[in-house]
Amino acid sequence: MFGPEQGHFALALACILAFTQFILPLWGAHKRNARWVEIAPFLAISQLIALSLSFFDLILCAVRDDFSVQNVAANSAISKPLLYKITGVWGNHEGSVLLWTLILGVCGAAVSIFGRNLPDILKGRVLAILGGVSAGFQLFCLLTSNPFDRVFPAPPDGQGMNPLLQDPGLAFHPPILYTGYVGFAVPFAFAVAALIEGRVDAAWGRWVRPWAVAAWCFLTCGIALGSWWSYYVLGWGGYWFWDPVENASLIPWLTGTALVHSAIVVEKREGLKIWTVLLAIATFSFSLSGTFLVRSGILNSVHAFANDPARGVFILALLAIVIGGSLTLFAWRAPSLTSGGIFSPVSREGALVLNNILLCSICAVVVTGTMYPPFMQLLAGRTISVGKPFFDAATIPLTLPLLLAMGIGTALPWKRAHLARTFSHLWGAVLITFVGVLLCFWQFAGALPIACGALAIWVIIASLIDTGRKIGIGQTSLNNVFSRARILPRSSWGATLAHIGAGITILGLCGMSGAQQAIVEIHVGDTRTLHGDQWTLTHVRDYVGPNYHAMQADITIRDHSGHLITTLHPEKRNFMSQNQVTTEVAIHTNLVTDLYGVIGDRHGTGDNATYVLRLHYNPLAPWMWLGALIMAIGGAFSLSDRRLRVGAPQKAINRHTATI
Repeated sequence: MFGPEQGHFALALACILAFTQFILPLWGAHKRNARWVEIAPFLAISQLIALSLSFFDLILCAVRDDFSVQNVAANSAISKPLLYKITGVWGNHEGSVLLWTLILGVCGAAVSIFGRNLPDILKGRVLAILGGVSAGFQLFCLLTSNPFDRVFPAPPDGQGMNPLLQDPGLAFHPPILYTGYVGFAVPFAFAVAALIEGRVDAAWGRWVRPWAVAAWCFLTCGIALGSWWSYYVLGWGGYWFWDPVENASLIPWLTGTALVHSAIVVEKREGLKIWTVLLAIATFSFSLSGTFLVRSGILNSVHAFANDPARGVFILALLAIVIGGSLTLFAWRAPSLTSGGIFSPVSREGALVLNNILLCSICAVVVTGTMYPPFMQLLAGRTISVGKPFFDAATIPLTLPLLLAMGIGTALPWKRAHLARTFSHLWGAVLITFVGVLLCFWQFAGALPIACGALAIWVIIASLIDTGRKIGIGQTSLNNVFSRARILPRSSWGATLAHIGAGITILGLCGMSGAQQAIVEIHVGDTRTLHGDQWTLTHVRDYVGPNYHAMQADITIRDHSGHLITTLHPEKRNFMSQNQVTTEVAIHTNLVTDLYGVIGDRHGTGDNATYVLRLHYNPLAPWMWLGALIMAIGGAFSLSDRRLRVGAPQKAINRHTATI
């Protein structure tokens, strides 16, 4: 009943349903035909069922070792553990595209289910836009990247999965990252639908914000998980290489963060309407562009999925239709969107505008640094690279005022503010930040990390003080404080958590400025000193794993007093079927500092053998991912706010429901 043919058929059926979902509701809304509009939710859910069946069939092919399927033969093997047979389905180009379309189908079905409060015409148009994007990707999947293509004769065993991808972190990283990427399709669809209707108001901002926050949460987790994987799998001791593929995910995160903040202004003050619509279009466009760059062969990356110009041409055409079409519609209809919500530059809205400008400026820097090398190669035939020095020099000066504005902005009232009164609420944060500056001088190396670290402390303390002021700490009785804390909107708590998480992540990044490392070649029994600790290679053994041969080292670490801190067990694995060598990093963390060891090559034999070791002392490294997790939890907490969960108030809905 389930097999590659059924999966292929289900994918083709989903494509037909997606095209129907694109055409019927749009035409129905234009002709005021209620039945054609109301069929959109049914089509969206049907499409999701078909896509789920198709994806399930591909997983079954991998689990059953059906090597007559080209995708399974090229990316799996009989000896591969079951977990990686399943997760390996999205560890390649064809499977990842199918996962992309499945998540897009989930988004459409989610709008159908959770968008009951939406006006029918707006909901129909949103689902139509999502259907159109889905149809394009499903057509791409069927015509250029079909995961169900057959091979004859079927090989007795597969070629196996890239060993670097056989890791739990990377097994779950793509679905989370793609959910973030694809999730921004919903705000995009709302933006296009609003342009078609020619209306953006506070209710629209309230409908868009939860979807943008949800996508932002997933993208934050996906980026953090990818950075963590890079840290503990690649064995180079770093967390971000400014690799083009890494940048491709950071770019929509920056504009997505700006979108989340500007949507608040639309909801609260009916301001920044045109800008918010443009951000929604830009964020999803960057998500699509990232997909194009990774799969087109334009960018050379350590973990680009596919280098196939033919597929790149198809995606480029899809980009031209989706991005070009939406921007053309924006140019035509944006002038009709009336602006509102007049506010003073010194206000909460003004701080959010500054936040948007700085985030988009950082985004422009990252786009420039990422795209400059391929354009130079295309136009001038010169091969150049843009690396960490450029990105650090260009982004950190923009990050400093952004952090400063984050601390001040949380204390500013809406519409109009008095700076003197605002700073009177923040004097405690200023004092604590001054102490933080001294700590930063002690812990961090370099002027920019010290400045960033101090401002990160400023953001954390300012957020805490603002929340403390809202619930009346120091102003009223303890009972009243608890009462106020209970009724404080969850979105406010979520914003506080997100800002604290951002500060913690920045502190982690700054802490790495004080990292120390050593690359040594030693015999078993030798000791080296790093940051005052004694690192001793005590033993090296060889063993056979499920589908690899491995060399494992024991490295004991003692402090300056000779007390044992930990024993690390780094490995070097040789996957014979792929003829590929990987490193398994060993990390000891106390959540403040990571002690990080890697074993490299063995030179010589017997007692004369020497081993290359890479040793790292990484202060505050765990805070980078802990802060990202807190940011995502803050976003998720905001989503639990009833005002965002139920959408617009009923009064607002009735006011804007169009008559069919």
